[in-house]
Amino acid sequence: MPTLLSFGHGYSARALARLLIPRGWRVIGTVRGEDRRAGIAAEGVEGVVWPGADMGPLLDEATHLLTSVAPDEGGDPVLRAWGGEIAARAGRLDWAGYLSTTGVYGDHAGGWVDEDSPLAPATRRGRLRVEAEAAWRAIPGLPLHVFRLAGIYGPGRGPFEKVRQGTARRIVKPGQMFSRIHVEDIARVLLASIERPNPGAAYNVCDDDPAPPEDVIAHAAVLLGRPVPEAEDFATAEMTPMARSFYAESKRVRNDRIKRELGVRLLYPDYQTGLAALLAAGE
Repeated sequence: MPTLLSFGHGYSARALARLLIPRGWRVIGTVRGEDRRAGIAAEGVEGVVWPGADMGPLLDEATHLLTSVAPDEGGDPVLRAWGGEIAARAGRLDWAGYLSTTGVYGDHAGGWVDEDSPLAPATRRGRLRVEAEAAWRAIPGLPLHVFRLAGIYGPGRGPFEKVRQGTARRIVKPGQMFSRIHVEDIARVLLASIERPNPGAAYNVCDDDPAPPEDVIAHAAVLLGRPVPEAEDFATAEMTPMARSFYAESKRVRNDRIKRELGVRLLYPDYQTGLAALLAAGE
């Protein structure tokens, strides 16, 4: 039985599990607490509370490995704890995936980037991801695939609730461009890679339509029949340092490789399609 061991079994990994389990896969996912373990168990995933569990026997059983765990200043937590064990089993894995971020490319003043663009992160988060990508790539014989995810949205994660609550903000920074991706399309990209492994490859995972963030909020409001929030100038808007940091980078991300090499056809090629589908589903 093909077996996926998923470190940090969160939003994107759960979407992948929903594709794999009906295909006869065994999926094992690590979570931080018993409440989350119960949640993924209801989806057919074998939950393991980690840190805490001995992952060695599960690594022995895995045919495929996915990690979504974010790095910290000490490096990648998975490699810190289990790097040696993973390296010892690298040649026995059929596929390994690391979920990174398009933040590794840094700021391009609204210009286009692809997988061959230099890695020049402008934020701490991006820098840590670059370092983590390199650490995973350094494992000899590991059939690693790196997935650089754009801003993720999907069921339970999108602009509608903020619009409904009246807390949505349209922060306008001239020239600001973001790329995004629906979680179901992330799962389909990962599945396509599993079915067409190409160790060493990096893939940008984003839709076809980079757009200013204020346009997305406005469109969500229109779909809900609510007033479009007033525009706020980024230069003078009151924002937390974390929120402001998301505007430190502006770029359009190309996704040609997932189409060309993996044969992916996006279900939601733009935010208009994705938001309409979420609304139709009752989100």
